Amino acid sequence: MAHFALIKNGVVVEINVINNADCGGGEFPESEPIGQEFIKSLGIAGEWRQTSFNANFRGKYAGVGDRYDEILDEFVSPITEVVE
Repeated sequence: MAHFALIKNGVVVEINVINNADCGGGEFPESEPIGQEFIKSLGIAGEWRQTSFNANFRGKYAGVGDRYDEILDEFVSPITEVVE
């Protein structure tokens, strides 16, 4: 299965899982544009980035609330403020 994160304003707001066959059956990064087109064909708009459940690419598996850093091309945990 392939996992795709919906990014809004740099923040992950949703994760969708699609069949590997719908990503061309290939490996990342070749699978990403095919998967993005498949999601678009379903009428689901937005900025979708592939994420790895095993953290094999893009730094970590994206979770809702994580940020997508365009410069690093990685998902990063949100910064939490420490209150003393």
